[in-house]
Amino acid sequence: MKKQTYSFLLLLTVSTLYTGVQKVAAQVSKEAYVPCQEMPSLIQGFATDSRTLNRFYTPAVNRGGGGGFGGGGEVAVGSPERNQRLQQLVKEYQKKLAAVNFKGLSQECKVDYILFKRDLEDRAQQLQSEEAEVKKISKWVPFAGKIYALEQSRRRGHQPNGELVAKEWAGIIAEIKDLQTKLKAEKVIDPESVFTAGELINNIKQAALSVFEFYNGYDPMFTWWVPTVHKSLDEALTAYANVWKSKANSGLTATDNSGIVGVQAGRDNLVKQLQREMIPYTPEELIDIANKEFAWCDAEMLKASREMGFGDNWKAALEKVKNLYVPAGKQPEAILKLYTESVDFLKKNNLITIPPLAEETWGMNMMSPERQLVNPFFLGGADIIISYPTNTMAYEDRMMSMRGNNPHFSKATVHHELIAGHNLQQFMNSRNRTYRNFGTPFWTEGWALYWELILWDMQFAKTPEDRIGMLFWHMHRCARIIFSLNYHMGKWTPQQCIDFLVDRVGHERANAEGEVRRSFTGRYPPLYQLAYLTGGRQFYALKKELVDSGKMTYKQYHDAVITMNAMPVEMVRAILTGQPLTEDFKTNWRFYNEK
Repeated sequence: MKKQTYSFLLLLTVSTLYTGVQKVAAQVSKEAYVPCQEMPSLIQGFATDSRTLNRFYTPAVNRGGGGGFGGGGEVAVGSPERNQRLQQLVKEYQKKLAAVNFKGLSQECKVDYILFKRDLEDRAQQLQSEEAEVKKISKWVPFAGKIYALEQSRRRGHQPNGELVAKEWAGIIAEIKDLQTKLKAEKVIDPESVFTAGELINNIKQAALSVFEFYNGYDPMFTWWVPTVHKSLDEALTAYANVWKSKANSGLTATDNSGIVGVQAGRDNLVKQLQREMIPYTPEELIDIANKEFAWCDAEMLKASREMGFGDNWKAALEKVKNLYVPAGKQPEAILKLYTESVDFLKKNNLITIPPLAEETWGMNMMSPERQLVNPFFLGGADIIISYPTNTMAYEDRMMSMRGNNPHFSKATVHHELIAGHNLQQFMNSRNRTYRNFGTPFWTEGWALYWELILWDMQFAKTPEDRIGMLFWHMHRCARIIFSLNYHMGKWTPQQCIDFLVDRVGHERANAEGEVRRSFTGRYPPLYQLAYLTGGRQFYALKKELVDSGKMTYKQYHDAVITMNAMPVEMVRAILTGQPLTEDFKTNWRFYNEK
């Protein structure tokens, strides 16, 4: 009797859970815009207020900015006045958020609460860091306050003394020349200071131009005194900014002869960023996972190599596949063919809803030779950007581009860039829950990569050549985790990363150099490269939890995810499974299961 009662209760519990997941899925798909009022209102309000303040406190140039309803995009570094006002705004919204009854929110809005709280805290820290960086270089821009004071006065239309403005700006020009001489003598300046100085000097230039454009031609005495002095000031600031730019790598040590110099994030910073992205793994654990994935790829690559008659020499099989490239001028046609194959496959297997307008409006663009130096493979979004050789490339570069973008490699990634990947993401994000702005590469790149995993499972690749193409990209994503984390923890040099891509994955050397250069130069996010496979595995684990268990169909699962807009994948899981949430939720989903 007890055993029967227990079985009945277990069946009832499973049935209740199944019904609950189905209800959540139906709710997610039906609520195209707002699941509650409180959180969308707060998030939209903060975004609108931020844009308004950025517009107002950003210099109005070309007589078209600073007014009306457009513009006002975020600037990296602005005036101290702007910084303080934005810090005040963050505090205001933190108070508003604290007044919300978290327990009374719906599940989706609890997720919004958690993520908005996180983002407000991040924004406060960013503004404080900016303030500290500006103070650190204040001795190099002692004239900033004078120009900002004029811009502040201009915003309310106060009439300046043109003669005094000319005299003051002439003094600043002399000051800049002295500072420029001192700066040239500085041997080492840290990269963050170089970036901040460049942004700040540009902002100061814009403030001076805003003042000049407002009064010149309208105010008689200003127009008589200031124009030639302003021209000289603008030139002096430009020259000063160029000296700062020349110091960009002064605080960095070249560790090899690759010519690639970047800023290593450091292990502590990586751990901090992983926690923010709700990835409860250490860098070492992620490298271990990538190596396990690599071992699976190796085994599958050997199977395909043997089918092609190359035995265990998978690199020879890979070379054969690379040389199956299409002739010059034929790549766009090949991309269209692959796109059609992938979309037909999605429809045949009823995997996701594809809006007709999304199918109608994707397009193609060609990538410039210069851009191919850092993006050797095609990119996507609203359009697919095709990487293929041009008449200006050297013969060796042309061959590497054609071989690296052969149709079997591309078969794995056209759907990554278009439907159901980045193109469909952009299409749906602009139409569903548009108040959400929790963008993360683990959602963006993870979702696109997830489709590579799913289509592999469903045998989208019919031939060993196609399987090698898909495996090449899977190995590439494993390698991205390994080389990027090892670099940022100070264990590998850029040249070691390049050699790893060539030797372990089979990259063309120029393509490997482009991949590494993109990963480490500029201000490329240190977690971005590992987000592809890591995010993909998160979506895959959630698929196993909901689809493989029979709680949702593929289409229900995919439609639910794509209509929720971007957010950390653990929060997607929290919504779809009804996971209990607290205001101070911390990441805890150990999603990777090697079995």
